[in-house]
Amino acid sequence: MLLKASPEDRGLRLDVFLTLKLQGQTRSHIQTLNQSGDVLVDGAQEKSGYKIQGSEAIEVRLKAADPPSLEPQNIPLNVIYEDSDLAVIEKPSGLSVHPGSGTGPTTLVNALLYRFGNLSGAGGAIRPGIVHRLDKWTSGLLIVAKNDNAHVRLGRSFQDRTVEKTYLALVHGKPPKDSGEVALNIGRHPRFRTRMSARPSGGRSARSTYSIVETLPGFTLLEVKIHTGRTHQIRVHLSAIGHPVAGDDVYGQRKFAEFSLKHPEFRRYFLHAAELRFPHPTSGELMTMKSPLPAELNDLLVRLRQPGATRVGERPRKRT
Repeated sequence: MLLKASPEDRGLRLDVFLTLKLQGQTRSHIQTLNQSGDVLVDGAQEKSGYKIQGSEAIEVRLKAADPPSLEPQNIPLNVIYEDSDLAVIEKPSGLSVHPGSGTGPTTLVNALLYRFGNLSGAGGAIRPGIVHRLDKWTSGLLIVAKNDNAHVRLGRSFQDRTVEKTYLALVHGKPPKDSGEVALNIGRHPRFRTRMSARPSGGRSARSTYSIVETLPGFTLLEVKIHTGRTHQIRVHLSAIGHPVAGDDVYGQRKFAEFSLKHPEFRRYFLHAAELRFPHPTSGELMTMKSPLPAELNDLLVRLRQPGATRVGERPRKRT
């Protein structure tokens, strides 16, 4: 595998760079590969502590890597739609989508293998059936491909932006307008390399739109649509405009400390993939899938609501 370092990667240790780029490979295993000569930087072997300059060609020979174990596990799944090409499931918060560094032995993939058996292999050996992802602490709708043809066509729909993704997010404070747009590029954070950051230039273009569903004391419930699919996009964009997602200890650290003291039982992000609209990969029929808020998110809203809480416009939602 050949990787190209970019100026955004400048200053990263070689082993950290590879851990970020090679999902499913641990840092210790990458160091072992490097020691055995299976990592070459511009054709030469370098130490794991080598600092990336930002223009190198890095060759990684992964044949020595042991693939992670993908044993089917009987983990309950809520399947809201299924046919011969795909399934749409509700991913619970706290479950990583597929194996990677620090995910542990239990992921959504293990549950999918138990529930469906064979799945598409187009996404790679450790991502059977996975067309797109949600963060570990985000819940909601996820499309799973059962065969390679469906996977490729669904992937094309995501690339062509014919998939409409709508989320519900509770944020700190209240945006100044009832609806708005955030169009800030997203790239790797210059100091904290496992995080992303928003910036007016550089990185990759990203666009999100939001509308207010309900205002509560100190918080606002938003409906958010993402028009691109960047890593951590909603969390980064909402934090960038001064309204981080409730429960987000990465992009909302200052607010999180106070929030966690008041709500110590709440241990996730208030971010839920509530609706998906996409063309069926075989028939072309427009599919619409909806998912109500999970109980723990509803419970938090109930605790926050007071007589002064208001709903905006004609967008109230019935929750179960």
